[in-house]
Order: sequence, then C-alpha cells, then structure tokens
Amino acid sequence: MSKTDLELNISLEPHLRKTLKSIVAHLPEPLSEQLEAYLNVQNPTQPTPTIPYSLLQSVSQWARTPSGLTSINNHEPPLSPHDYAMIALLAGTTTSPERKFPTYIPPDPHADRKREYNDRKAVTAILNALLSILGSGAATWWAAERTGWGPEWKVLLSFLVAAVVAASESILYIIWESRRSAKSRPKTRRIYKKDGEITDGSSAVPMQEETQQQADGLRQRVIFTDGSS
Repeated sequence: MSKTDLELNISLEPHLRKTLKSIVAHLPEPLSEQLEAYLNVQNPTQPTPTIPYSLLQSVSQWARTPSGLTSINNHEPPLSPHDYAMIALLAGTTTSPERKFPTYIPPDPHADRKREYNDRKAVTAILNALLSILGSGAATWWAAERTGWGPEWKVLLSFLVAAVVAASESILYIIWESRRSAKSRPKTRRIYKKDGEITDGSSAVPMQEETQQQADGLRQRVIFTDGSS
C-alpha cells in the first residue's frame, strides 16, 4: 500500500459505522481508542464524516489475526470475519469526500470553431492538390495520345507534368501554412535601453523601441525610434 493511499479518508457511512461499532469493544486498546474518536464525534465539522483509510486497514488486519478471529466468533450475535475485509469495509463509501475537484472550465467555442474551420480548409487544400495532379496527368496523357506518340512517351510525359504540378502544389501549401502560422502567432513589442554617451555633464540614455510587425509571415519590418530630451 502506497503512502498516498494511507493518507486518504473514507466517508463514514451509516452501515460502516454500525459494522465498526460491533467490533470496537474487542479491539486492542490503542486501536479501539482511535476508532472511538471517529465513531463518537458529536458535532462533525464536515458535512460527511470521514475515517482514515489507514485506520480501516488496521481494523481489517486485526480481524485476520487469530485473536481477532476468536473475538469475532465469540461475539453475540456472531459476526462474520468477511465483513471486516477491506472490500467489505469500503463497499458503498466515497474516497476523500472532503476534497473538491477544481472548477471545470469549458473550452472556448469560438476557438473550437476556428480550429475546425482551419482543419477543413487544410483538408480541402490537400484534396484540391491531389485533383490538380491527377487532372494534369490525365490531360497530358490525352494530349499526347492526340499527337500519336507511343505509350512509353505518353507515360513519361504524364508523369513529368504530374511531378511538376505536385512540386508547385507543395510549395504553395508550404507558403499557405507558413502564412497561417504567422497570423496565429501574437505580435510582440519590446522596449529596451542602451547606455548613451555623457555630454555636457549630463547622461543621456536613449530609448529604443523595436516594433516587429510580421505581415503574412513573409515580411518583417523593424522600426527604431531614438528619444531625445
């Protein structure tokens, strides 16, 4: 059993309380005192009373010892040792009911719609590229057949044209993808200082403002502005 499991709390349900009260008088004194402290709570601070998992595990381990089995069998009315197995003790309980899960933050519907739109647009671009490649190859085959060329030349020319179209479509897709990535990247603005020269007994520290603007991911403009006093 890991350390985390031993630190867990279990909800003290009515049926579990009744089962533990039947055996509390037969437990060894240290274990009995610990159990009574949880069974006899008058004003619980939590809506759902709890009991440590480690304490239930100690009760279950004692119930499997020879002295524990003897005490359970001699109880009036007789008790079942199986009722004090961990599976039976944990049945119908809740683990750590006092702990709360963090507030669920639903995803932004606008961001989901934008992501779906971009995915559909990318799939459409790929399908258009495939149709362009197949269409150009078929058109080249048809044109070569009209000129009376041999089959090997028709195949060679069709594959050559299809390869050229495929290369051009790949380049266009890379450019389109880079532009889309640049649009989704937030613009940054950085301001920093540089040490200036000391003139006329005063120190001038010029301010340089660097504004980076990326347009469609292809151009980058850098503007420097020197402040003077």
